[in-house]
This record gives sequence, structure tokens and C-alpha cells, in this order.
Amino acid sequence: MTLTLQSMKAPLLAVLIVLGLAAQCNVARAASSERAYFAGGCFWCVEADFEKLKGVREVVSGYTGGTVANPTYKQVTRGGTGHFEAVEVRYDPAKISYDQLLHAFFRSVDPTDAGGQFCDRGESYRTAIFVSSPQERAAAEAAKAAAESDLGRKIVTPILDAKPFYDAEDYHQDYYKKSDIVLTRRGPKKMMDAYKFYRDACGRDKRVRELWGSSALFAG
Repeated sequence: MTLTLQSMKAPLLAVLIVLGLAAQCNVARAASSERAYFAGGCFWCVEADFEKLKGVREVVSGYTGGTVANPTYKQVTRGGTGHFEAVEVRYDPAKISYDQLLHAFFRSVDPTDAGGQFCDRGESYRTAIFVSSPQERAAAEAAKAAAESDLGRKIVTPILDAKPFYDAEDYHQDYYKKSDIVLTRRGPKKMMDAYKFYRDACGRDKRVRELWGSSALFAG
């Protein structure tokens, strides 16, 4: 059977419409999702904190700020890579703003500590904000100044240009949610309990409450 140009027009037009709608949907999804990068000590805890915020779609634990491509956890914690333990916060700007993320970040860490965070010491555990544009830098500088004024103490958290972000190993992702059974000296224990034990023993929430009082956003 011979197809005429006229008979081909309708199906072709339908295909083009579908492709156009799909492209528009992809653009809309991209426009409603932004990314922000923070280092606040142990990335397990930062991930757990930020995933509580309405408008945050997902938080990924990883490494950034250094010079080594695709680093491992052992390399980063051993030192010498220049990387921080950090998180990539994927959020919907229609539901939560970058300014709100900055406000939450400062009040969930000890930004006066230049040597690490809580029980975790060393360069990979320092705080930092990584910015991807002049607008983000201006917002971060303003948030830092406001936090310093509220706290009444000098804040040492640097604001750095964003560098490539490398996802951490799979076992680090959503660590606080895991409920695998592990064998300890005290017998079998759920991983979730192990995370809570670590967070409590590290003194994270206690120190944040001491610094920020009722402004401490995540410290229960």
C-alpha cells in the first residue's frame, strides 16, 4: 500500500505533539529542582537533618572541595585529598528557598569550630558552604553575617566555589534509615540504633543546643 504525504501528516503531527509535551514536562521538572551543597561534619547526620525539611526532595552524601577524582571514604578521612564530607541537597525552590536552607544549615552545626565537628576531627569534617553562582555567594554571605550576629560569636565556616561533587559509597546513603542487623560485642543490633548511638555519643545535638538554644533546628 502506498502512503501519501497527506495520510502521513496526522500521525506525524501526533508524534511531534507528544514529543513536545514530554520536553515541556522535562523542563518543568528541571525548573522545580535545584541543588545546594553543604559540609557540616558527618554526612550521615547532615543528610538526616536536611531530609526533614519540607521541600527537600533528596539529600545525597558525598565528597567535594578537593583535588582527587572519585575519592573513597578511606582516602578522604585519611586526609590529603582536600575533600570535605558533604551533602548535595536537591530541593524544590517553590517550597523551600536557598535562604531557608542556609538558615537551617548554620543552626544545625557548630560554625565556630575550625577543626572539625563535634567528636569528628580533621579537615574532612570541617564546615563549609559551596556556591555555584554570584547570587548564591551573596545569599551565603548574608546568611553567615546574620548567623554571626544572632550567635554573637565569630563564624569560621568558609564560603567556597563549588567543585565536582562525588557520591559517597552506597552504604553511606540514607545510613540513618537502615535497619540491617549487625553483630556487636553486646550482641545483635539494628543499624538504626547504631546511628542513634553514634549521634548521641558524638555530642552533636547537645553542642548545637548549647550554641543555638531554641534556634537549634534539628537538635531534639
